[in-house]
Amino acid sequence: MDPIQIGLVVSGIMLLFVVLGMRVAFAAGTAGLLGLVWIFWAKFGYAPDKLGKAVVVSVKIAGQVPHSKVSSQALSLIPTFILIGYLAYYAGLTKALFEAAKRWVGWLPGGMAVATVFATAGFAAVSGASVATSAVFARIAIPEMLRVGYDKRFAAGVVAAGGTLASLIPPSAILVIYAIIVEQDVGKLLLAGFIPGAFSALIYGLLIVIMALTIPNFGPPVGGFTWGERFKSLPPAMPIFFVVFIIIFFIYNPFGGDAWGTPTEGGALGAFVVFLMAVYKGMRWGQFREALLETAKLAVMIFTIIWGVLIYVRFLGFANLPGAFSDFITSLDQSPMITLVMILLAYAVLGMFMDAIGMLLLTLPVVYPAVMALNGGEMVTAADSAFGMSGPMCAIWFGILVVKMAEFCLITPPIGLNCFVVAGVRDDLSVQDVFKGVTPFFIADAITIALLVAFPWIVLWLPSQV
Repeated sequence: MDPIQIGLVVSGIMLLFVVLGMRVAFAAGTAGLLGLVWIFWAKFGYAPDKLGKAVVVSVKIAGQVPHSKVSSQALSLIPTFILIGYLAYYAGLTKALFEAAKRWVGWLPGGMAVATVFATAGFAAVSGASVATSAVFARIAIPEMLRVGYDKRFAAGVVAAGGTLASLIPPSAILVIYAIIVEQDVGKLLLAGFIPGAFSALIYGLLIVIMALTIPNFGPPVGGFTWGERFKSLPPAMPIFFVVFIIIFFIYNPFGGDAWGTPTEGGALGAFVVFLMAVYKGMRWGQFREALLETAKLAVMIFTIIWGVLIYVRFLGFANLPGAFSDFITSLDQSPMITLVMILLAYAVLGMFMDAIGMLLLTLPVVYPAVMALNGGEMVTAADSAFGMSGPMCAIWFGILVVKMAEFCLITPPIGLNCFVVAGVRDDLSVQDVFKGVTPFFIADAITIALLVAFPWIVLWLPSQV
């Protein structure tokens, strides 16, 4: 077999491991190591006495590559972003956000559900983890929606879908991972997530209002708040926007000149500011310890996936599978836009069997070069490109599309992680209940993705300003 054939066989074995229930990190790491051994043994002529040498070389590569990548400074953003979310919960920012949203939009049809979506969007601005957002609002918002008469399955679906907004709205751990994999500017990608994230929240809210207007007894509006009570709810929620200001403006100086610091320093500063807020609000040692433990658990899970997948990615490089896939994609006799849509649909199917981060880590080393080749290459100008944008802008646009697809995968059965988290927090809900409740939001996500594909300026306007 030639290297490309070996790459296809080993990739099939890896996918089989995943379908059989093996964790992505271990499936990718095992397949990658086996693939490296196979590649080098083939290079040595399949001689029996050379198998040991192939194993030694492969183990050295498997040991060196993950450490060199995982220890990079850029990845230190991930635990700080996750920590910000957990500290914000103990600082009382989540309850303040939900109360403000309830008072301002609760009068709408389906107002409590709309308030939940907007509150999760606000919390996403200080939480880099969708899982944390879903877990927090499952405790806060679902009881409130049940109290006014919402179906428990739909209430759970609102929280699970709203939690996905943390994948797009910065600070976003998945956007950081994408930026590192494709070697693009982290700051610009974080900026690019703002408008699409807010746009997604608006689409969710509009869907809920339409359902409330068409379905009898769907969810009554919540009224009775005076303008004074509404304005009184804003100051407790304002620290959210202050933290966002610190992080984004620290990374990208909006007043011109050099940035005030690196993304890592901005994330650390944001975490410190939220820590001070939590202490001021009366956070106890036990709560602080819990926030650190939850942050460590989630960060270790993400880093383990990265560690395992990077072994597989290095194997793909030796097998030349990314180059072969790129040549195949560019040789297709069809519109580049149709090819892009097919790639996004493939992500929707793949996301039914893999978690979002693992899916991106596994596919981007192969898919990203192909998409860039479709557009005309990394250095292409907007005038000469297939999608009407330069190479760097195409990388940002495709990144937002892929991360939005990753959001979609967080609520799709059978392994939609946010649905499992919501069901785990609530004793009165099964995973099947949450999956049923989240079904209408598939339509909203499909509309959002279609609009982001059709109108790239929604994604590119903000990063093009810096």
